[in-house]
Amino acid sequence: MARSDRRQAMAVAPQPEASECGIEVLQAGGNAVDAAIAMAFVQGVVDPLMCGIAGFGSMAVWRASDGAHEYIDFHAPAPAAATPDMWEALIEGEARDGYGFTLRGRVNDIGYQSICVPASLRAYATAHERHGRLPWAELLEHAIAWARCGWVVRPHVHGWWSMPAEMGRVANFERIAFCGAGRALYCRGDGSPKQVGDRVVNPDLATTLGTIAREGADSFYTGDIARAIAADMTACGALLSAEDLASYRPRILPPLETRYRGYRVTTNQPPGGGLMLAEMLNILEHFDLKGMGHNSAEYIRVVCEAMKQATIDKDAHIGDPAFVDVPVASLLSDDHARQSAERIRRGEKADVPRFSAAGPSRDTTQICVTDRDGNCVSMTHSLGMPSGVVTPGLGFMYNGCMGVFDPRPGHAGSIAPGKARFSSVCPSIIFHGDRPKLAIGAPGATQIAMGVLQATLNVLDFGASMSDAVSLPRFSATSNLIDVTNRIPQSVTRELEAQGYGIVRSPHSYGIAWVHGIHLEDGVLQGGADPATDGMALSC
Repeated sequence: MARSDRRQAMAVAPQPEASECGIEVLQAGGNAVDAAIAMAFVQGVVDPLMCGIAGFGSMAVWRASDGAHEYIDFHAPAPAAATPDMWEALIEGEARDGYGFTLRGRVNDIGYQSICVPASLRAYATAHERHGRLPWAELLEHAIAWARCGWVVRPHVHGWWSMPAEMGRVANFERIAFCGAGRALYCRGDGSPKQVGDRVVNPDLATTLGTIAREGADSFYTGDIARAIAADMTACGALLSAEDLASYRPRILPPLETRYRGYRVTTNQPPGGGLMLAEMLNILEHFDLKGMGHNSAEYIRVVCEAMKQATIDKDAHIGDPAFVDVPVASLLSDDHARQSAERIRRGEKADVPRFSAAGPSRDTTQICVTDRDGNCVSMTHSLGMPSGVVTPGLGFMYNGCMGVFDPRPGHAGSIAPGKARFSSVCPSIIFHGDRPKLAIGAPGATQIAMGVLQATLNVLDFGASMSDAVSLPRFSATSNLIDVTNRIPQSVTRELEAQGYGIVRSPHSYGIAWVHGIHLEDGVLQGGADPATDGMALSC
């Protein structure tokens, strides 16, 4: 759903409950950061496999009063007990899209050993301390009410819970049924996922959030909640410890920047996906994309080759900068972009190596907010591939971020204690002059940067409205195959097949990430929520 308005505040999210919460917080005098935090808490209640207080993510904050711009990056690190070679002997394969490895016993994908250090709650608190206006407790009121009184399963939630296994990953219905607490919350009596219209009431989460509202985030990291978490982790053989919780802090970083068609593009630093987005834009600036025609065979070929190059570079080089020397300057250099563009012009096909060739995971969600003062926030946060673990009495699910680490030692994405794995999340703000033009981001695992890229091109190269930008058919290449949604015409994909490209056609009309954004220009706000979700844009 889209919204265009001359009023000066807007909230966009994949969940209507979150969008409504954001607007109510803005109307109560909160700023964009307050609204984003409150929305994030609500999302963790009403979309519990997508995100939550035990997840991770990245938040872009731009302050209108002085142009200050920073990222609060909260990528969940591996617990201190993790070691580089602990799962090397268990490898069965790598997902075709590059999003994780399949191991014997699925220990990295579901259950207690899949859990990295929960990062989201500490980041929400940090954002509030640095930028918030309303009292902390007020930002949890909407989420507590939804948890205590209940919410109704929406079509998108049910569709996600019911999805079968893809590329060797655990099916989502297995995740919600993994433990007794999860089954009690999200399954019917016969063990099947709750259906559209069924109600979910979570009094345990309401109590947990109430404690956090009164005592702050420390209650989760060093207080009574932390002790309950640590006891459960120890009893069930998890890697996560009380010391991991107590020591966690998010990183405050400047944006990574590039320029595209005269616009200043700001996005997040590694191990986030912003470097991939910036690299692709640098390559594509060498082409007349508009002249090719939107989603023509040549357009898709050129953009997919840029995607493949960025994927190759990601696999080889992009990891946690505290552990890996990421060659940011080289990957964003004019020479690198020009050489990549020349290879594409010659018709060369980049080769994306995979340990094995096995569709995408999207256990992530997005928030875009702008307030009456002009402040902007774009936040992408997630559980990764959810662990399925819900500690009895606490009511929230933990991330499953260990699943995307490379279990082979010596790689950019290899496991190490305290290391954060690569994530494609790339919440971004794009400027025209010194003012934001576009706040954008998406869920979608390895497809996030690809979806954000296409929606950005739709606005900047093709002049699309925000609604059209997030709705137009998308495609992706994170392997040697090209994935397309079902609204890409067969006649177009036949041209690509004639050039030797393998095509994987989705039965879905929408997909390749779920992009959400706000377009700001000449006092007019345009909001776009990806039609593949239940979300909406609201303004006040």
